[in-house]
Amino acid sequence: MVADKISQLREVPIFSTLHEDALWHLAESASDFDAAAGQVLIQPNEPGNGMLILTSGHATVELGTRTIDCGAGECIGELSLLVDGLVHTARVRATSDVAGLAVSRGDFDRLIDSDPRIALAMLRALALRLVATDHLLTSAR
Repeated sequence: MVADKISQLREVPIFSTLHEDALWHLAESASDFDAAAGQVLIQPNEPGNGMLILTSGHATVELGTRTIDCGAGECIGELSLLVDGLVHTARVRATSDVAGLAVSRGDFDRLIDSDPRIALAMLRALALRLVATDHLLTSAR
């Protein structure tokens, strides 16, 4: 139901500032997904074709020897919505049963054509994630 998806999207920091109509468009395009603990959600070296939004449970991003825990309210794979031909660099595995919403690249392209505020919200969140990643990488030296 779209109303339930809107409620879930409001809890996601990237989308929390979007207006009701933008959330409605996003919710209408999103598909529900469930995965059992241990299931691989994203495989490295595979082409990116969409974004996963976790609404419950936890997943781990495995990048070399580093791991990053992701929980409800976090997005995974969102760069593949913004960059053509992007290949995933990390494996993402459910560490518990997870549920969420998936948005395909095609649906996202139609969404930003109709409401560019969605892309702007994502770009701001991605900039913050880039800063956090830079801190993580430079603190490991």
